[in-house]
Formats: sequence, structure tokens, C-alpha cells
Amino acid sequence: MTALANLYTPEHAMFRETCRRFFEKEVKPHHAQWEEDGVVPKDLWRKAGAQGLLCMDVTEADGGLGADWLHNVILIEEQGRVLATGPGFSLHNDITSPYIRHYGTEEQKQRWLPKMVSGEMITAIAMTEPGTGSDLQGVRTTARMDGNEYVINGSKTFITNGQNADLIIVVCKTDPSAGAKGTSLICVEADRAGFKRGRNLEKIGLKAQDTSELFFDNVRVPPQNLLGAEGMGFIQLMQQLPQERLVIAVQAIAAIEAALEHTIAYVKERKAFGKPIIDFQNTRFKLAELKTKATVARVFVDECVAKHLRKELDVAGAAMAKYWTTELQCELVDECLQLHGGYGYMWEYPIARLYADSRVQKIYGGTNEIMKELIGRTL
Repeated sequence: MTALANLYTPEHAMFRETCRRFFEKEVKPHHAQWEEDGVVPKDLWRKAGAQGLLCMDVTEADGGLGADWLHNVILIEEQGRVLATGPGFSLHNDITSPYIRHYGTEEQKQRWLPKMVSGEMITAIAMTEPGTGSDLQGVRTTARMDGNEYVINGSKTFITNGQNADLIIVVCKTDPSAGAKGTSLICVEADRAGFKRGRNLEKIGLKAQDTSELFFDNVRVPPQNLLGAEGMGFIQLMQQLPQERLVIAVQAIAAIEAALEHTIAYVKERKAFGKPIIDFQNTRFKLAELKTKATVARVFVDECVAKHLRKELDVAGAAMAKYWTTELQCELVDECLQLHGGYGYMWEYPIARLYADSRVQKIYGGTNEIMKELIGRTL
């Protein structure tokens, strides 16, 4: 029993079943094609919205279900169960949506949230720039007032949902001389003049997930698109990043459990020297080690989720969750691939895709080196 056991209700169980049916029917059969295409079709988002799978914790007044964040966790787990890394639902649900919910005006919420819930509007957040990486204080994209509008100039890279996004939250400098205190968050609609999408980046993994360069060339937006107060962007980012890092930890444990499930099934069927691979002591011992580590990770992640639901998860705790689970994810998936032998290196096998998809988990959301720094500051 984990820290979440007493929090699950029959409603959560029904929601999990809805998620499972959706990913089995609408995603799993098509995911290989989307990997070739490098993008998920937009109509999938509208299908997800119709099933109540987008921005579940948005209030009913703003067009959502008013559900608790445990629903978001369930969706991440069910998406991970079928290795459906393509749809960028979690970024939309767990990262961009909270910025608008927590810092947006009532007018902004009414303008954007109902469309986000329905899947009519897909969102992205543009943080990373060429040459800055995890250094959010070093962003060079600027937003200067000209008359009664902001004029945005700059470029971003590694932007999830970049090809599909209809609305992008842009991290920019409204006062370049003020350092972190000059950072603001401004929403940019994708149909504004001067906004341009770059190429859909070709990645090692997450091949069905569109990840793009974005360019802003004198993009003019009204001050009504500013989230919260000018100069508060860095603080807003710091307030929301712990949830993003916990999301990555939830994704990690889902991948860990999927890797183990596929590997155990494989070693029971595959034979070597006349007997199933599971009958070799080395296989059983290795899987015993991995199962133990996975169980410890599940207990830890569930405890962090429970803390987050109580609003008690701090920056260091989220950093620990992100760092430790993603390190384990890469270690465990590598060991599981080894147990597949040569077949583990074949793209048609789930473990090969898990291997390719796992590596980036130690990079985005703040590299694991940054996570150690955040933890170390509290010692």
C-alpha cells in the first residue's frame, strides 16, 4: 500500500478505465505511423477533449471538470503504459494550463481555458533558447512596449507541441537590464504576424512528439496577453517548476513499470539453450533487483504525489523525485534491453522505443545536474 491508496475513489477508477480505453483505441494502433510522421494529428486532441482528458483540473466555471490533480497522474500513467509518448497532453495539462489558471485574469481564463479543455486550442511553453539550456535567467528573447503593444523578438528551441501549438507562453525579458526580475510571461497566438515555426526537430526518441524551433520577429501582442504582473515571470516559473518535475517522475515510474512488464513477458517466451530465459538464475536475479528498485520508486513517487496534493511538496523534494527516478529509468530500461539480447536493439520491440525515449528524461525540466544543485542548496 502506498501513500495514494486511501485517496483513490470509484471516480478515479472510472477515469482510469476511460483513459485506458482511449489510449488503447485511439493512440496505440496509430503511434508507429505518428513516429514516422513526427507529429500527432490535431484531431486526436479534439477526441481527447471530448473524452474529458484535457485540463481536467480546470474549474467548471472555466469549462473543465474541476477534478483533482490525481486525475492528471492517472492519465500520465495510462499514457505511459502503452508507450504513447507522442501526444503532448501532459505539457498541456500539467504545465501550460496551471500558468493560465494561477496567473491569468478572468478574461484570459475565459478566452483560452475552454478551448484548451476541448482540444480546440493546443498549447506550448517557450522557455529554452539556443545557448541557454537550463539557465532561465539567461533568456535573450525580448518584449518591449511600442505604443500600446509588446513587440517580441527572439528565438526558442526544443519546444514540445511546437508544430501543433495554437497558443505559446513565451518566457521573455521585458527589462533586459534587471536580470531575473526583468523576466515576464507573455502569451502569443500562433496566427500573429512575425511568428514562425522552424523545423520539426529530429530526435533520438519521442519521435511522434513534435518538438520545434520557434522564431519571433517583431511579433506584436496586446498587454492583455501578459500573464500576471510584468517582471514576475521568473518567480512564476520557480513556483510551477516543482509540478513539472514531479510530472517527469510520474512519467519515469510509468516507463519503469512498462519496461518490466514487457521484459518479464519476453523472458518467459524466449528460449535459449533449450529453456525459457526466465529459468536462468542470472535472469531471475537481475529481474529481482529491478523489481525491488521499481517498487521503491513507486512508493517514493506516490508519496511525492500525495505531498503535492496536500501542497506540501517543496523544490528540493520535487528535484529529488525527478533526479532519482529518471536515473533509475535509464538504468532499468538498459538492463531490460540487455535481457532481450539482439532483439532489444530492434525498433519493433517496445523495449527499444523505451530505451530511446528514456534518455531525455534526465535533461528536460532542468538537467539532473541542476536537480542536484537544488537539493545541495538545502543541505
